[in-house]
Amino acid sequence: MDKPKKPDWLRVKLPVGESYKHVRGLVETHKLHTICESGNCPNMGECWGAGTATFMILGNVCTRSCGFCAVATGRPDAVDWDEPQRVAEAIHLMKVKHAVITSVDRDELKDGGSAIWYNTIRAVKTLNPDTSLETLIPDFKGDKDNIQRVIDAAPEVVSHNIETVERLTRSVRIQAKYWRSMEVLRTLKEGGMRTKSGVMLGLGETKEEVLQTMQDLVDSGVDVITLGQYLQPTQKHLAVQRFVHPDEFAELRERGYEMGFDYVESGPLVRSSYHSEKHVIAGYGKAAWSLEKKAQLV
Repeated sequence: MDKPKKPDWLRVKLPVGESYKHVRGLVETHKLHTICESGNCPNMGECWGAGTATFMILGNVCTRSCGFCAVATGRPDAVDWDEPQRVAEAIHLMKVKHAVITSVDRDELKDGGSAIWYNTIRAVKTLNPDTSLETLIPDFKGDKDNIQRVIDAAPEVVSHNIETVERLTRSVRIQAKYWRSMEVLRTLKEGGMRTKSGVMLGLGETKEEVLQTMQDLVDSGVDVITLGQYLQPTQKHLAVQRFVHPDEFAELRERGYEMGFDYVESGPLVRSSYHSEKHVIAGYGKAAWSLEKKAQLV
């Protein structure tokens, strides 16, 4: 099969500006990892230019080898117990109103890294009481005690990405399980969290499968969904099967709100933490969508 040609709507702005340089300097000074860099995110210039970044804790080497992800796989370094305070201090220096934290998978640790997760959330909250926080967590192999540590730390939003449809999970998220991830999201919702998940398109899924995945997420109590185009980070990773047109993303946004999601972020360059400062606010997305619908009727 011929490789699909990258369309014009996937053009990304190059990182520039003083804010971008400032954020890069803070990240380097505090020896922090960001998923922006490790994951080759196409929005790094825009987000860093706005003074925000998604921090990645527990190192930058993952114990899993997902077919889509640019983060290195291997044997991680020992847990750095000073990292939570460094992250909190960097967020304080950046003066951001909303922060996002994610992590690699640490399957070799008995607690899956959940103790560091708890310490990081509490350190950020203590030093930055006016900063809202989204945490993008691994599945902790479905361990309820480890998930509970995140709930106990009480971030404003907890996200766990399903990434793809059930049929493709084995090839896309090699060591993960579709229904285990759904159960993680359900556990978070039952714990009182505002929940979020993300799906990548263009990996060979059908439209019906995407809609079914969206429905499964609604049924698991997910409040916020992000839908974006998969981009192959290197030649070693899964190839893009097709580039999804912006009109299709717009249609999925409509369907998502009709299904009952509270916020739907859907577009070719959407990534999990894109515009996440808006995802904190209950009712914001649905209200904006309702106003759009009324305006179309006038």
